[in-house]
Amino acid sequence: MGSTADSDLKLMRKNFGHLSEVAVMPNLIDVQRLAYEDFLQTDVPLDQRKERGLQAVLKSIFPISDYSKTAELQFVKYDLDDHPYTVEECQQRGATYCRQLKVTLRLIVWNIDDETGVRSIRDIKEQQVYMGDIPIMTDKGTFMVNGTTRVVVSQMHRSPGVFFDHDSGKTHTSGKYLFSARVIPYRGSWIDFEFDHKDMVYARIDRKRKIPITTFLLCLPNEASQQLIDKAVSKSKEIPHDDIVGMNREEILHYFYKKIPLTKTKNGWETSFDAKRLTGIKLSHDLIDARNQKILIKAGERVNAAMAKQLMDQGVKSLLIPFDDLVGRYIADDMINEKTGEIYFESGDEINDENIELLKGNNIDKIVIFDIDHIHIGSYLANTFNIEKNDSRLTALLDIYKILRPGEPPTLEIANQ
Repeated sequence: MGSTADSDLKLMRKNFGHLSEVAVMPNLIDVQRLAYEDFLQTDVPLDQRKERGLQAVLKSIFPISDYSKTAELQFVKYDLDDHPYTVEECQQRGATYCRQLKVTLRLIVWNIDDETGVRSIRDIKEQQVYMGDIPIMTDKGTFMVNGTTRVVVSQMHRSPGVFFDHDSGKTHTSGKYLFSARVIPYRGSWIDFEFDHKDMVYARIDRKRKIPITTFLLCLPNEASQQLIDKAVSKSKEIPHDDIVGMNREEILHYFYKKIPLTKTKNGWETSFDAKRLTGIKLSHDLIDARNQKILIKAGERVNAAMAKQLMDQGVKSLLIPFDDLVGRYIADDMINEKTGEIYFESGDEINDENIELLKGNNIDKIVIFDIDHIHIGSYLANTFNIEKNDSRLTALLDIYKILRPGEPPTLEIANQ
């Protein structure tokens, strides 16, 4: 015998099943409906609203200060007014079922002492501001927009992380593979790193105009400033922007490249033996033991793991590099004449024939070069510094700000943010 049930549409529904229901059918749209209610927190008292949803969004925007720090706009609370029409009336009138969002803001005006810089409150005002209409979800999990029923369909999006890719050689006529990486945060700007056909490395923020990667790195604080920032964050304090010192060219290159110290001898430059560094390299010169001038491996041969291990077992401690083999290497440390202040080399400078003569003419017997072999480690970052126009954190920050906010006057404080 059939049973009947009264549906939401006031229709009689007949059930001809012979088995009784074991469990009550749950409300399948409760997930969406309750999630949206939790987002608005409409029925939650003002002092009990949690830091999520609309409350978290508004709090993340405020407070807002002017450039001179004489005025500050603070968020107090928000209210959602009731809609004058029901869902059925909105459908008939072609209206949107929504509520007015009104936000109470507090404006604080300060007086600043010119001598001490101490701020004192001059005036405080509170006012309710109409921010717009927010659509309200119906009991069926739908929205009524201009008299039409709408539903929100969840869509796929790129998950946060780091993604590596290349162009399969289709960008440049030479067919050279141009590699790139994209950093996608959970919230914030996307950052792209990419190579060009000249092996220069560039960065893009939010797919804007590309900048040399060195400009981006110059904006980062150095180790001492980072410690000050971490200490200030742990104490919930702010550090003045003028106290933050950025990384310089030498610090950036030292972070990415290992260093190899060289000592001058009468037959060449002596360096320590490193089996791992030699493995896989095709020798451009004879590999010579610095102790006894014995040729270990002849030029033109490729050093494999077995050969490197054999040299290590033989007790080889140091190798001899011919004077001319320094050409094409990169200086690691700034070299300055302490007496005259003359700059011989800057970190990242490529050694050429003229530099070899400079080393000989000034009796320089110790130098430090970067471990760049163009096989395991390339000179991409060092070469990118050749096209870098900025020399400080301030100029690099302002350069990036002009790209992200064209037409707006740049300041250090705004650029930092």
